[in-house]
Amino acid sequence: MTVAEPEVVEFDNGLRLVHIHQRGSGAGIFGISVRAGSADELPGEEGLAHFVEHTLFKGTARRSSWHIINRMEAVGGELNAFTSKEETVIYSVFPSGNAPRAIELIADLTINSRFPDKELDKEREVVIDEINSYRDNPSEAIFDDFEVYALSPAPTAHNILGTPAGVRKLTSADCREFLRRNYRSENIVAFYSGPQTLCHIAQQVSRYFDALPRGAKECVVSENLRYDVALFNRTEIMRIHQTHAILGCGGPGLLDIRRHAMALLANIVGGPGMNSLLNIELRERRGLVYSVEASTAFFADGGLLTVYFGCDRHDLDECRRLCVDVFRSIADGNFTERRLELAKKQYLGQLAIAFENKENRIMDAARAVLFRGALSSYNHIRDEIKGVTAEHLAALALPMCEPSSLVFTYK
Repeated sequence: MTVAEPEVVEFDNGLRLVHIHQRGSGAGIFGISVRAGSADELPGEEGLAHFVEHTLFKGTARRSSWHIINRMEAVGGELNAFTSKEETVIYSVFPSGNAPRAIELIADLTINSRFPDKELDKEREVVIDEINSYRDNPSEAIFDDFEVYALSPAPTAHNILGTPAGVRKLTSADCREFLRRNYRSENIVAFYSGPQTLCHIAQQVSRYFDALPRGAKECVVSENLRYDVALFNRTEIMRIHQTHAILGCGGPGLLDIRRHAMALLANIVGGPGMNSLLNIELRERRGLVYSVEASTAFFADGGLLTVYFGCDRHDLDECRRLCVDVFRSIADGNFTERRLELAKKQYLGQLAIAFENKENRIMDAARAVLFRGALSSYNHIRDEIKGVTAEHLAALALPMCEPSSLVFTYK
């Protein structure tokens, strides 16, 4: 199977298509990436972007929910979606030859969804159950709460899922209005990866998405509002059996070239490898934690660097000290060029493997076009990573020497 580099086509209505030709592949993926997420909700609409993503599948002008869920599954495919702070993705994976079916269906959902009240009432309870399931899992809920404290008052601060009380107030009219404001031709990037040619897919996309409302999003909430992460240290007492902690600071965003250095730093200190610095210090040498990880969150106007760990309550202070010591050592310039080169090699190897996942690759390409207006190739990212210096890492590590923190613990 031959995999080509991504290509981009822009249609007369401003919609863009990212295409990767996988000659000989037995399956394809088609979807749309919409620059609309929880950060695009107006006051009182918290949870609406995610609720819309759920209820898009509940009926259009020509299809019932039953016909929607069976349209792709009948041929062995699947239909799915997810929502983030600044993006909603709706996509289908299917056996080759079914691209027109997927394109027409997703266009119908995007343009003609009606959000019937009866179906919304049922799905409302599903979403509330999802919210409650996150609250029952402190290792996941702590990330949402940290972002609320760290990012306020920016629109990226509030929880993507909203609250049970807020979700109960959302109406069919709210959903249609959110779709009208945000699901517009210049605010969407379509994507396809599979065996069919660019010409064939472009014809189908042009045909079925021509009725999209034209133009950019009408109400810009999430852009052009920069934020600074204020220092905070909060502890919440809960009925749990383990202490959960996040340490974090602000950092570069999606449009900042330093994002590559911050991603590398996160991989060095708490990436998936067992040789990450924090895994060695907290788990391998001292047995203080079962898991410790560093992660990044990149938004249009800024980002976050965080470290999460779970430990016994009595070990919290030592774990916190060890985390800070790791970052202080890097900030002080103690990360040698030899270690840096090895870290780059490891990270680039992980990226090379990730690029082999066709779903990740096409969605990442669509996201790059959606937010930055241009594709990012593996070679480009490789060159950026290779250009990262110890001084770059030191500058990004410095704020983590006095991080903000959120702790869930028990008496």
